[in-house]
Amino acid sequence: MPTTPAIVLGTGMAGCGAGYALESRNVPFICYDRNSYGGGHTRSFRYKNGFVFDEGGHISFTRNEHVREVLAKNVGHAFEEQKLKIDNYWRGHRIPHPPQCNLHGLPSELIVSIITDFVSTLNDEPITAEPQTYNAWLHRVYGKTFAETFPIVYGEKYHTTSMESLTTDWIGPRMYKPNLSEVLRGALEESVPGVHYVDVFRYPTTGGFESYLQSFFERFDIRLNHEVIRIDPQARLVRFRSGADQKYSQLISSIPLPELIPMIDGAPSDVLEAARRLAFTTAVLVNIGLDRDDISETAITYFYDSDIAMSRVNLPHLFSKRNAPSGCGCIQAEIYFSDKYRPLTIEPTALIDRVIDDLRRCDFIRPRDKILMSDAGINRYANVIYDHDRTAALELIRGFLQDVQIFSCGRYGKWNHAWTDQAFLDGEDTAKLAMEQL
Repeated sequence: MPTTPAIVLGTGMAGCGAGYALESRNVPFICYDRNSYGGGHTRSFRYKNGFVFDEGGHISFTRNEHVREVLAKNVGHAFEEQKLKIDNYWRGHRIPHPPQCNLHGLPSELIVSIITDFVSTLNDEPITAEPQTYNAWLHRVYGKTFAETFPIVYGEKYHTTSMESLTTDWIGPRMYKPNLSEVLRGALEESVPGVHYVDVFRYPTTGGFESYLQSFFERFDIRLNHEVIRIDPQARLVRFRSGADQKYSQLISSIPLPELIPMIDGAPSDVLEAARRLAFTTAVLVNIGLDRDDISETAITYFYDSDIAMSRVNLPHLFSKRNAPSGCGCIQAEIYFSDKYRPLTIEPTALIDRVIDDLRRCDFIRPRDKILMSDAGINRYANVIYDHDRTAALELIRGFLQDVQIFSCGRYGKWNHAWTDQAFLDGEDTAKLAMEQL
């Protein structure tokens, strides 16, 4: 057993997963976080007026029994479990999710065109190679009309770039590929159940999603306000902005790769350039509290109109009623930017009025509603952008990290679309691997 502690950088899902694995093996470790709070992107905003919002619409829908039990135990089994209701907004229409299986209620001309195009894709000659861009994949799987009416418009808002710029290796279960029977049934009937990758979800009863990690904060040796400025892999030493140093036996990091790589002594120029090529979105989160709770029957809504600022909204009081004062409701809207493709050039608070106007247009906020609170903040690393630079850049970076024996984990340490359970498990697995290589 090493006497020098392992160091875990970051206290989000991946960092806590790493800590959990180290704790389970009685390995001495310290978790550091540059913020004044723990949780990373799992953070919850608890306002004095009783409203609670997370840093994005976080829910736990994992089927992994290990993660389910760890998180449930962390909140003393005080969680809500319910079926997730999602819908889509397009030009005044509200249809269930996913839209490719729920065309009922849209204009007849549009439905006919979508189905005609979809049938044409079924009759196309089989292709031997997968489409190389997301744009080509959408046209090949759904047909021109659906692709250009729904996912391409939404994708440009959400990914901040053209669908030609994206690869297809991130899609997995996120984009459902229906058969003809499902498309036809969804056009004739009000909904087609059971075709989305999320069905039932869990959410802490009190305190927001961050509550899932609170037990770790109380048990682990977590040191906040410790910003890393330098890592010396030869000396196995981390230096902080305060001037303090800490030796380590193994280093496990969930710091985003574009920030981690420049900290490492001796990082080659091509690896530094690779880190700069990695693209990600920044989300402006607009949080609004209303004096009524019957805002919508669905907890999440996607917006496909290009003239509506937000890509989607979530309603935290539908995750747990304790996220809002009694009889009140809350809306969190997400608007996306990126350093590489669509830089954020205004203050987040400047978007509040725009979002409120759009929510009024979409009937989420009604004329007689009283807005009890509004706020806006930034989620600096919202999502990884799977553009054509990503694969080659990651290959260089991973090779370098392996050479210097720094173990990177989580969504922004592995630079992928890991969900919360996947990030936790990756933190665990990465810590186990680090200990095996001592």
